Amino acid sequence: MSFQKSKDDIVVVSAARTPFGRFGGSMKDIDIYDLGAIAMRNVLERIGMAPELIEEVWWGCGDTTNCKDPYTPVVARQSMMKAGIPPEVPSLYYDQACTTAMTTVKYGSRSIQLGEADIVMTGGATSFSTVPFLLRNIRWEGKKHSSFMIEDPIIPLGYKDYAPVAVDSGDVALEYGVSREEQDELAYASHVKYGKAWERGFFKHEMVPLTIEKKDKKGNVKSSQVLDIDEQYRSDITPEALAKLKPIFGNPTCTAGNAPGMNDGSTAQIIMKRETADKLGYEPLYTVVATSAIALQPRIMPVSPAFAIKKCLDEAKLSIEDMKFIEINEAFACVPLVSCKLLSNERFLNSSYQEMVKEVSSQPILDNNDSKYQELKNKLNVNGSAIAVGHPNTASGARIMMTAAYNLKENGGGYASCAICGGLTQGGGSIIWVE
Repeated sequence: MSFQKSKDDIVVVSAARTPFGRFGGSMKDIDIYDLGAIAMRNVLERIGMAPELIEEVWWGCGDTTNCKDPYTPVVARQSMMKAGIPPEVPSLYYDQACTTAMTTVKYGSRSIQLGEADIVMTGGATSFSTVPFLLRNIRWEGKKHSSFMIEDPIIPLGYKDYAPVAVDSGDVALEYGVSREEQDELAYASHVKYGKAWERGFFKHEMVPLTIEKKDKKGNVKSSQVLDIDEQYRSDITPEALAKLKPIFGNPTCTAGNAPGMNDGSTAQIIMKRETADKLGYEPLYTVVATSAIALQPRIMPVSPAFAIKKCLDEAKLSIEDMKFIEINEAFACVPLVSCKLLSNERFLNSSYQEMVKEVSSQPILDNNDSKYQELKNKLNVNGSAIAVGHPNTASGARIMMTAAYNLKENGGGYASCAICGGLTQGGGSIIWVE
């Protein structure tokens, strides 16, 4: 189906990201405010936009313990001022887990549609490497020095009042007939696809190389390196090595190899109406056709990208067949696979969203079309995804959108659907179009 442009369309005129660093890797000493500012500056410089033109900032940050000011750190505000955006610009940072940087586009678009802003900066930053250890429950108790219990807030990564997300995801995978072997196959393919894409220079479109300096105690630069590749990528990965890994936290299928790492990185995008872009002379990178933010029962996280995409398809009156490519974040390998199972189910696609929400709350939605499932897998994450790229969680949603856009641009334009799951079964979805 062809897309009919309108002056009121929300378009992205610039999108860029840092490389994504490994946990404890090259980016481990970059402060979270500085990390966000890097992506903000990059996305402005990419199109030569003056920082003064930004009228609002919507930003994702899922952790404040690693901030220099952990209590109300106003992360977006500190990053935007470091990026040169005037202090008079209002900003908001928030945590919607992994969906955040995608839904910043949704909520920033509302400001534009309401006439409260014309040009909005969106995106997010995450630094797992700078998360500190915690000492709890000693403020009002007298304790001997030897009795302090130090807690690592990111191990195990999950929610204390619920099962770890890996456990739920591993169980849901089996409910939908997604085996450990199929998840390992996807993980291996993610690295292979990434390697081929990087070699042909694909990621130069979205990734701005990062110069990392090492300084001595006096602040003098001892050495520097340029990082122009995502550190999660493994060129030497093999199916045999993946098969040897044990599942984590006692789940049946999810391993450290078929899941992404805990990564550092930031992403940024600039959005406005098409009318504004035309007036200012900015060429749209892509058009935001539809966006969604959804939530379901907390234990069924792998289904949420499919529901987010379905909501977008219904809103845009498009079909899954209209999508040239599909980008679904590899929070675990089972997430895009389970979601593709649902998106190959005709009843799921043709029923109302609320009917499917009611059904999935009580039982799996099965009976997918196997040939359709394979067809969707061929469109899925064709340049690799989080297992190879990395997953700095509150930055990843924007990465998926820009990857899809640059991929469409490379392949003659068209539609792509993008989706990402978030903790306790939230979901962010979007349909984008490239001319």
